[in-house]
Amino acid sequence: MKNSDDLKNPPARRRGRPPAFDREAVLAAARETFWAHGYEGASIADLTAAMGITPQSLYAAFNSKADLYREALQQYRTLGANTFSALAEPIDTLSAFERVLRGSAAIFSAPGHPKGCMISTAVLNCASENDAIADHVAALRRQSLDAFAARIERGIREGDIRPETNARALARFLGAIVQGMSVQARDGASLEELLDIAALATAEVARHRA
Repeated sequence: MKNSDDLKNPPARRRGRPPAFDREAVLAAARETFWAHGYEGASIADLTAAMGITPQSLYAAFNSKADLYREALQQYRTLGANTFSALAEPIDTLSAFERVLRGSAAIFSAPGHPKGCMISTAVLNCASENDAIADHVAALRRQSLDAFAARIERGIREGDIRPETNARALARFLGAIVQGMSVQARDGASLEELLDIAALATAEVARHRA
């Protein structure tokens, strides 16, 4: 039974909306679902089941499936951040791309998450209403190509890559290799098999050494 002091001085109510879930954790669950099933293949029911939240909570926190996907892609990119950071390191161009390619092979084949790359082969074909999402993912792929080309151009400036090298063409070749490794990983290629592909691609970069 409450005493008179309790009635006169009720406990203060907490202000603000208490966090209903760990945003990064539910975003990671959405990321894994999109990674496994693709944007169109992952239904709201699939996503909410994996995230452990209601559709209402999903829309309240992330606004839309498209916005959730964009956030999941951004979180996914942090997984490969260490791999692509090799492009900025003070090492020669060949070593930088060897790290990128071997790192991609490791990520694409690692146990504990879906195989392949969430970005390399994502939303290549889609319904017209999802064109904005397809354009977003294509822009992410172009960013990777730009980073590859910039690193090769840096190698030309620093003298470890031959000046006549077509930086853009070599960057597109390496991008195609990464995309192909993603597809092969999804089809069951092992880490060792992907590393063999990475070695061949690295040898192509070596052909352009000054």
